[in-house]
Amino acid sequence: MNQQNPPKGEASGSNELLDKQFAQALCYAWELHCHQRRKLAEVPFFAHLMSVAGLVLDYGGNQQEAIAALLHDAAEDQGGLERLEEIRQRFGDQVAAIVKGCTDSFQQPKPPWRERKEQFLCRLAEASDSVRLVCAADKIHNLRSLIRAYRAHGETIWSAFRGGREGTLWYYRTVLEVLQKGRPLPILQELADLWDQLHRLVAQENHR
Repeated sequence: MNQQNPPKGEASGSNELLDKQFAQALCYAWELHCHQRRKLAEVPFFAHLMSVAGLVLDYGGNQQEAIAALLHDAAEDQGGLERLEEIRQRFGDQVAAIVKGCTDSFQQPKPPWRERKEQFLCRLAEASDSVRLVCAADKIHNLRSLIRAYRAHGETIWSAFRGGREGTLWYYRTVLEVLQKGRPLPILQELADLWDQLHRLVAQENHR
């Protein structure tokens, strides 16, 4: 059977096999994040990183994009610009550029939540397709977790989010809108479906 070209808007590299560099990134990400837990579910944070990398690969991402997915929170949560430089030295300029594009702040302590998110959204509007792909995968997994938690616990979940209910909903809606203004990517349909699902759940709960 002849290989077909990826659909328009899909990232290149979907037929690549992963090599030892990906395995090295997997171990590196585990070393950085093995002591963290996810918000709400209290599952290992590393599960999130593996899920985001898996989504990137599912949607045609190449190895560099998948490595960046594994490391997309590394600079933000585990060392700032020094960590980003270490990622550059270990995995190259492309991976570092994607991680940088997915990072909303290198500062510790972080700037105020709303300011930080607004600045990130401005940068996302000009981001490469690789950054957009990893960002969309990150938000898909976050929304899956959020929807599951909302079904289990309802409105009480918003206390775990710095933006509260209104800020969190604003952020995910605006991320989707910004991403949809760029070149079409197949992953954005799943992100849109999940956003619609969450929005309907919250609306139903608040009209009871």
